[in-house]
Amino acid sequence: MIRHLVLFKLNEGVERDDPRVVAGVRAFAELGTLIPDLESWECAWNISDRPIAYDYAINSAVADADALKRYLEHPAHQAGVALWREFATWVIADYEF
Repeated sequence: MIRHLVLFKLNEGVERDDPRVVAGVRAFAELGTLIPDLESWECAWNISDRPIAYDYAINSAVADADALKRYLEHPAHQAGVALWREFATWVIADYEF
């Protein structure tokens, strides 16, 4: 199994209620039901107020490297990423477990 973690930081001046953010969150929330390769799918807003904390997180799992590739290339994932590029930056970690 591969764990796929993504942490998002909203760009300066962008708030959670921005319509672009609302659309991006909705798009990612739906991925868990749209992409068959996802073994698990969680996404949520960070509840920490620490200054180094990121704003939003995705925690997911896929069976193997081929499944991760299919997930990353899936049109619904690509559409969600395109939305988030408008208002956030992110970091990613993929590891086997």
